[in-house]
Amino acid sequence: MKKIIIALFMLSAIICTTCRAEVASFLTEDEMLTGADFLPTPPKPDEATFYNDWMRYQWGKSMRDTERGKQAIKDADYTFPYFAKMYSEPFGMTISKENTPEISAFLERVFATASLCKDKAKANIMRIRPYVQFNEPTPVPGDEETLRTNSSYPSGHTTIGWTIALILAEINPEHQNEILKRGYEYGDSRVIVGFHFQSDVDNARIIASILVSRLHANDDFMKQLKKAKEEFLSKKASQN
Repeated sequence: MKKIIIALFMLSAIICTTCRAEVASFLTEDEMLTGADFLPTPPKPDEATFYNDWMRYQWGKSMRDTERGKQAIKDADYTFPYFAKMYSEPFGMTISKENTPEISAFLERVFATASLCKDKAKANIMRIRPYVQFNEPTPVPGDEETLRTNSSYPSGHTTIGWTIALILAEINPEHQNEILKRGYEYGDSRVIVGFHFQSDVDNARIIASILVSRLHANDDFMKQLKKAKEEFLSKKASQN
């Protein structure tokens, strides 16, 4: 059964990668981080460290009927247009092909890179998601069937969301607190809706941070980052 689940996950990863093939990753598959050599294995239910995962899962359920819970449901979206819209407010500027073409094109490649990274990281460990383990519904029922055969560890949403947050904070350091706050909340939204354990989210932030560091050793990334910074400064000056 485990082999079947892993095979289904790998097939879905291949399909997702094919869907975004028109946007090139900054890193090749061979260059991509997997997390296998540095991420800890997720805690098992009979281990003491799992207690925090369980407590945070209970916290998440307690938040579902609040405004924060409503935001978490919206955060189930992890398409590039959603990220562009989500980060525009804390970034202090509308991120779009029309308003910020350089930044938008740059972030699309970052998105593709982080997506490939999370696919490879998830392929290393098949962890059952909390709503499956506890046999409970989520507030995003439309995603439940697809994610039932997809590894919980590490969180793919968080890997992509935190990668983009770190890079946007570098482009606009004056708004770094607002950007990083929204990026951090985006990861915690996955705990609230019950699709991830807290350790899935925590370790996704680690791999995203390492990915950003690795990207700074890529010449193409640095060239586009420079263009994105220049566009931001130009747009900022025109608004003043």
